[in-house]
Amino acid sequence: MSWWWRRATGVPAHQPVTQDDDDEQQAAHDGQFRSVALVVGATGIVGSSLVSILPLPDTPGGPWKVYALSRRPLPPWASSSSDHHVTHLQVDLTDSTAVAAALAPLTDITHVFYVALSTSHVIESLNRRSNPAMLRNVLSVVVPNCPALAHVSLQTGIKHYTGPPLALTARLISGILRGIIIIISSSSSSSSSSAASGRLRPPYTEDMPRLGWRNFYYDQEDVLLDAISQPQRGGDVISWSVHRPNLIFGISPRSAMNIVFSLCVYASICRKEGVALRWPGSQGAWEGYSMASDADLVAEQHIWAAVDPMAKNEAFNCSNGDIFRWEQLWPILADRFGLEWVGYEGEKKRAMLAWAMPRKADVWAQIVEENQLVATQVQDVNWWFVDGLLGTNWEFLDSMNKSKEHGFLGFRNTAKSFDTWIDRMKACKIVP
Repeated sequence: MSWWWRRATGVPAHQPVTQDDDDEQQAAHDGQFRSVALVVGATGIVGSSLVSILPLPDTPGGPWKVYALSRRPLPPWASSSSDHHVTHLQVDLTDSTAVAAALAPLTDITHVFYVALSTSHVIESLNRRSNPAMLRNVLSVVVPNCPALAHVSLQTGIKHYTGPPLALTARLISGILRGIIIIISSSSSSSSSSAASGRLRPPYTEDMPRLGWRNFYYDQEDVLLDAISQPQRGGDVISWSVHRPNLIFGISPRSAMNIVFSLCVYASICRKEGVALRWPGSQGAWEGYSMASDADLVAEQHIWAAVDPMAKNEAFNCSNGDIFRWEQLWPILADRFGLEWVGYEGEKKRAMLAWAMPRKADVWAQIVEENQLVATQVQDVNWWFVDGLLGTNWEFLDSMNKSKEHGFLGFRNTAKSFDTWIDRMKACKIVP
């Protein structure tokens, strides 16, 4: 428990260094590793955390050697880019030939952490085509070629329970275009409205059945189970785990759903223009309960499931273990950027960031140049996702009971997590 607790609280280890510790560090230095990880999606919001945490000397299952696979080059904020335990591989997962060429020589992989995501399509059927194919391209090479492969860890998300990825945004846009956005409090929700929305009612638990429609999360799970059940390994058993985080707080601005980065860009533009930080969402999202998943915590759960026998062949929710309201986090964001803030002011004063922020491209470019930030653009933010998240009145609440019952005791304080990721982005010159 001490490793999970120390990482959750930030308390350093105080136990004396043992001979085993010295031996493991020397073995890693000599190129002898207990575990070899393939992190697929290594520069994404959770992939970045995995690549940072796995090579640490006290990480369970270590010492770890890491292959970090991503479509784009290593970013400036990649803390482990100079770590000699990490080898970066750049490959497009949609290209099966390129994937085979890159992965075939890597016969020493013991664990796969698949945290890649393609959200380039607005049509769910196209996402269903690309995402399962990407996973299949990886596993079709690694499973037969890596005799020591022991575990495959797949990350999906809470949309497993809630409906198509664009459901929230479509509902929000439809309401605005008609001019009749309806505020629906949690007390007035009914089973019939939940059925009509095509989602399950929270709190979400892992034993809930799949919804009647198909999405790529279900498809990916099917691809995973099919790949590891193939007989070509001569009877060797490969275990698996599926991880379903909630709203993720993390560092990578390459993520299509990095809410912390998105809101920091919005706050930076407000400061540059000398205006207050106004809440752009609904009353339900402002006052209602929400949950979040710290990216480091999600990475820790992946690692736990990879090395703990109690976690084998199971799906787990992964959230911080507490709840928050956006009215609690909004003052934190405003304070970090030196802004006055304004909360929910009524439906008539709401505005969609997806319409307003693209017009601020030059303002953000000026901020980046003046502060010598990592090169990003306003268009890098998925403003439709931000509007959909902050404009909905649904409460995305899940349960961590199963995870705790199986032995995972990691947690995070969400308010501190939010503040910490702003700190890290500032330190890495992603935001001013």
